[in-house]
Amino acid sequence: MGRLAFEPDPELTGPDRLVLGVLRKEYEAHGSESGNVDLDVSDESDNSATKRSEFVAPSPEGRHSHQCLHCSCNSLKCSCIADLQDQEQQAIAYLKRLNDPKSVVFEPTVFSSVDLPRIKNAFFRKSIVEPYMRWARNVVRNEIDVVMITHLLLYTCTTLPSAIYLFYNFRWWHAILHGVMQGWYAGAYTLLRHQHIHVRGVLSKKYALIDELFPYVLDPLMGHTWNSYYFHHVKHHHVEGNGPNDLSSTVRYQRDDVWHFARYVGRFYFLIWFDLPCYFLRTRKPVLAFKAASCELGNYAVLWFLFKYVNTRATIFVLLVPLALMRLALMTGNWGQHALVDEAEPDSDFRSSITLIDVPVS
Repeated sequence: MGRLAFEPDPELTGPDRLVLGVLRKEYEAHGSESGNVDLDVSDESDNSATKRSEFVAPSPEGRHSHQCLHCSCNSLKCSCIADLQDQEQQAIAYLKRLNDPKSVVFEPTVFSSVDLPRIKNAFFRKSIVEPYMRWARNVVRNEIDVVMITHLLLYTCTTLPSAIYLFYNFRWWHAILHGVMQGWYAGAYTLLRHQHIHVRGVLSKKYALIDELFPYVLDPLMGHTWNSYYFHHVKHHHVEGNGPNDLSSTVRYQRDDVWHFARYVGRFYFLIWFDLPCYFLRTRKPVLAFKAASCELGNYAVLWFLFKYVNTRATIFVLLVPLALMRLALMTGNWGQHALVDEAEPDSDFRSSITLIDVPVS
């Protein structure tokens, strides 16, 4: 068995590196039993040059440098299974404490682009980040998801005023910059909405009204129609699970054929307003059929009114372009994620799955 080597990506979080470090120790310990592993202590050190940010963890990071407590081995990389299992348990316990608001090492996610240990400026952290974090933990429903508040504030302070000003005073350069900004925001916002629709909100009960209303403002600006993501994803897609009755299933298509992909996207683009209510009627859910049709067609009516009577160019750049791009992105993502649906057992969660860990999906 050869040596398992990996170069930590700068974007990996401390917990990512902890897990990968434990896995590497297991791999190399099994290899050392056959005498095929050369140990490199510097690769395992917390001071390694490959570390991109400070991450201080308990003994899982450094325990191997001590004599094993379960045998008399003095090697730097003890292959004792009991010691490895002990390191695994310590790593798991530490990761649980990171997500426990009652723990002293609790670490909420505040920004999507940088982890808290990477913020080195003492003034910025003590005077801005930590007071904001304490406030936001009381606003968000799950204390670990402070990043939800961060993004809602970001969109409220940038997307919303930019869109309003385009309708008031349209400029081409502003419209292009707005479109680029929205393209940058769309993915993160959709992840936020994914959390929102699955647990019916991301804010605490004190802010329930805001939690209920903000999607009606931000969804159209990000390329979603009112409640369409909720009705399609939660009430339909997760119910059918990519099976034959799933409107977004790829099982009826040849997944390596561009024309089949075009048909797949095209049907969603032009017929989802009709297909989804019909699906709910077929499954004897008339109330959901009415709600889905009303939200979709009502949103289209507002788009038409703004296009016809308010500001045509602003409507195109602020609402129609994001809608077109988002629907293409959603169906492209769904096609890629469910490209391996098993034709013999399309309802199987195990035969139709892809697992990617720390791999960017485009």
